[in-house]
This record gives sequence, C-alpha cells and structure tokens, in this order.
Amino acid sequence: MRHGDKINNLGRKTAHRQALLSNLACALIENKRIFTTLAKAKALRVYVEPIITKSKNDTTHSRRVAFSYLGSKTAVSSLFKDVASKVAERNGGYTRIIKTGNRQGDAAEMAMIELVDFNDIYTNNAKVAEAGKAKTTRRSRSGGTAKKAAAKKGGAEEAKTEE
Repeated sequence: MRHGDKINNLGRKTAHRQALLSNLACALIENKRIFTTLAKAKALRVYVEPIITKSKNDTTHSRRVAFSYLGSKTAVSSLFKDVASKVAERNGGYTRIIKTGNRQGDAAEMAMIELVDFNDIYTNNAKVAEAGKAKTTRRSRSGGTAKKAAAKKGGAEEAKTEE
C-alpha cells in the first residue's frame, strides 16, 4: 500500500526515475517546451521548479546543487543565464502544463509542459494588455474635448502640408 506516498514512481525504480526526470528537466530548460505524458509532466513540475528557484541566487553552491540534479553543463549555464533572468520577479509557478489529447498508439494522456515566461503568445498579450491599461484615460464631462482638439490640430497640420 502507498498510503501517504506523494511520489509518482512512474513504473520505474529509483535510479531510472531520477535519470528520466533529469533528462526531461535538461530538455525543458534547453528547449523551453517539451511534449510528454501527463504523468511525467506532473512529476517533472515537482522536480524542476525547486531547481529554477535555486537558480535565482547565482552562487557557486547553487550552481553545484543544480548540476547535481541536472548533470548537464549546458543546461545549468542556460538555466542561470536565460531562465533565471526571466523568472527573477516571479515567486513560483514557473511551468505550465497543457493537455494535448491522447497518444494514438496506447491512448496515453499527452501534455505539453513549458516555461511560463518563454511563451511568446501569452507574454506578448500580457505586455499589450499592460500597455493598454497604462494608456487609458478618463473622459471629461464635456464630451470629448481632447478628441476635438486633436482633430483641430490634425486639420491644421493637413493644411500646412497642402501649402
């Protein structure tokens, strides 16, 4: 019985599971997005988020700890250079899991796991939304005098260009 056991063993022994999660974490850090089964993605989230938190503090000790989990120099350097700078303000939740349906061969639930700050679609929309919020102004009660003034100014510029 596995009462209170919170680890998903993924049908593997400890050494195999550690190697699997290490390789998946390296692939996620280097590629910023990977496709895998839903169970592996959920296990990977628990594995990689503390490593990303550790990367915010760029010291020799934290680099060595990250290397002990990842086992790849390129992944560690990418983690501390690229990823840590993007997630510096974020307090957690560095990954996003999106279900992508079932695999055709064995009907396993598939998912895409990605680093949140590296998704251009969501981050660009968020920046556009923030920019839109900053530009909004209150209307005056007189019924848009700012628009009328801008129209007059634009009309004056058009008259100058015609001359």
